[in-house]
Order: sequence, then structure tokens, then C-alpha cells
Amino acid sequence: MHRRPLLGLFVALGLAVSASACKKKDEAGGSSSGSGSGAASGDIVIGHYASMTGNTAHFGQDTDKAARLAAEQINEAGGVLGRKLKIVTLDTRGDGADAANAVTRLIDVEKSTAILGEVASSLSLQGGPIAQRRKIPMVSPSSTNPKVTQIGDYVFRVCYIDPFQGKVMAQFARTTLKLEKVAILKDVKNDYSKGLAEAFQKAFTALGGTIAVEQSYSAGDTDFSAQVTAIKGSAAQGIWVPGYYSEVASIARTAQRLGLKVPLLGGDGWDAPQLFTIAGDALNGSYFSNHFAPDQASPKAQKFVADFTAKYGQAPTGLGALGYDGVLVIADAIKRAGSAEPAKLRDALAATKALEAVTGTLTMDKERNPEKSVVVLKIEGGKAKYETLVQP
Repeated sequence: MHRRPLLGLFVALGLAVSASACKKKDEAGGSSSGSGSGAASGDIVIGHYASMTGNTAHFGQDTDKAARLAAEQINEAGGVLGRKLKIVTLDTRGDGADAANAVTRLIDVEKSTAILGEVASSLSLQGGPIAQRRKIPMVSPSSTNPKVTQIGDYVFRVCYIDPFQGKVMAQFARTTLKLEKVAILKDVKNDYSKGLAEAFQKAFTALGGTIAVEQSYSAGDTDFSAQVTAIKGSAAQGIWVPGYYSEVASIARTAQRLGLKVPLLGGDGWDAPQLFTIAGDALNGSYFSNHFAPDQASPKAQKFVADFTAKYGQAPTGLGALGYDGVLVIADAIKRAGSAEPAKLRDALAATKALEAVTGTLTMDKERNPEKSVVVLKIEGGKAKYETLVQP
């Protein structure tokens, strides 16, 4: 007669013990496999979201290759806190909604300790708020729009920002090239392009230069005849084109076909082998800013270039170098924190100082942006060569 109440009591006790065990397991950061963010054992997961396909696929692919190379070399040297790094990559396809979904999955499903990404500022602005809300540190390798780290205190970057990049190229155009009138041709649907256009215009006019005409396009456009014709009629001595490599190359070809013989100027979004494949010799005599120059690299950078080339059969771009540095910065912060727990990692990232990386010595400022130099490259014979270095 009393068996059912006793059975209920045993079931209740069993459930309580099970719940307690699960709670302790969760507090420890997940299972013994270490798949949970901040787990005390097992692999340390760094989630990477990037455009592995789409119009800017080379950015994501090069960054991912370099990130994996960094993790592989760190693991071969003993890992971090005796644990291995594991890179898990999700494709954003260059789409904002996919970027947001990728960050959510990297946190909820892959249990990432930190997030690496995105290359594009527009996509970092989609994924960053999720990382901030979930309090998982995010390090963008190459999103240069200032708004990215303004998302919150869990968002960092290892590249310089647009105001500095735009200012450097405006100074270069005005004082080194002695240009007085420059046209602007920007991608109106891209935060990166719009930010650089604004920064260049402000700095160039402050130096006494004139913006001859301003034209626009949208990513994916293939016909730039109307814009180039308008620029040709403005008597501009150069064109500031702060876009991505695929459109920039087509713009250069169009300018060559229409007989517009002025240098094009741009930012790090030009940096991809396809730029030269598509443009041919149309970009000879043009310039762009970047994060490092292989022909003027430091010993650490030279080793990276050699290792990357040996592993993948191709030379890395500046964006690839930043992907490597992104993993390097995260690993260094985990080591200094003595923990992969996200809050402690965030504090250690913010305290990064004088870290020797591939793209220079990195020190995070109070806005979680690194203080570093800009390299200006000149295109000659279908190759980008070191021109000058500008310190912050």
C-alpha cells in the first residue's frame, strides 16, 4: 500500500541528483570534451565566421587558411595552457543575415570560447551585437569601420581603422603625388566603402585638395561606364575607389577602355590575387594601403609568408596575415589570463600590449583598436610593391 509513495520519493531523489550533476557539469563549462565556451579542459574552440563563398570569397578563404596555420603552429608548440586550439568556420556567403546566424551557431552549437570575424565591416556589424550580448569576445581580423568596436566592450580588432587609413591615403595623394583634384567612386551599400570615402574626403579637402566629382555603385555591378565617363569629364587627376577587389578591377578596366589615364587609389579591400587577374595592366601606376608588404616584411612576417606559401602553394594577402594575427592575439590573451573563460579573456584582450605580430607590434587602445602603421603599395607589372610606411 505504501510502495507507490516510496517509488515516487525515489524517483524525485533521482531527478534531484541528476539535476545537481548537470548543474555542476554546466558550471564546469560543459563536458570533458571541452566543447563548451570557457571549458576547463579539452580543445579551446575559436569560432570563425567568414565569406567562404560569394563575391569576396578570397577574403574569407585566405583569412581561414592563415587562422588554421596559426592554430596548427601554436598546437605544435604545446598549445595554450596545455590545450589545443580548434578552428570552426562557418560561411556567411557575404550576407548579413547569414553572418548573424553564424555567430549564434558558433556560440550555441559549437561552444566557441572566442569568435574570429568578420573581414567585412558590414558583416561584423551584423554578427558583433550577438557576440556582445552573449558576452563572448569577438576579434575582427580586418573590419576597419570604426562602428565595429563601438558595438561594445567584447568586440576587438587587429587592423587599423578607416579614419586613419583614409587620412593616410589622402595625405599620400596630396603631398606625395601632388594631386589637387580627385574623384570619389564608392560602393553605397558597403559600410567599409562609405567610411573610407568620408575619411578620405575630409582629410583631402583639409589639405587644400578638391573633390572633383563623387560617383557611386553597388556591390555586384558590372557596368561602370557612366561613372567613369562622368569622372573623365571632371578633369580629376586621380580616383579614390575604396571598394573590394572584384569591382575595383572592373572599374580599372573600364577606365583604361575609355582612355582615362589617372591613378586609382584605394584601401586594403583591394588586396587579392584576383585584382591583378581581372585588371591586367589597367592598374599599373595605382596605389592602395595595406597592413603589410611581403617585400618589406619583418623576420616574423617573412616566416609567416614562407610557411603559408609552403603549406598552401600561394602567397598570403594582408588579410590573411590579419587572420593569423587574430588567432595569435586570442591565444596570447588566453595564456595571460590563465583561463579560457570569456570574461577573463575579454579583460586580457583589452590589456594586450606590445605583442609582436605578423602585421606589426600590437597594443590595444581604450576603444579596443590596435595602434599600428599603414603600408602604401604601388602596383607595377601586375604586382603590388612596397612604396612607403606611415606610422600612427
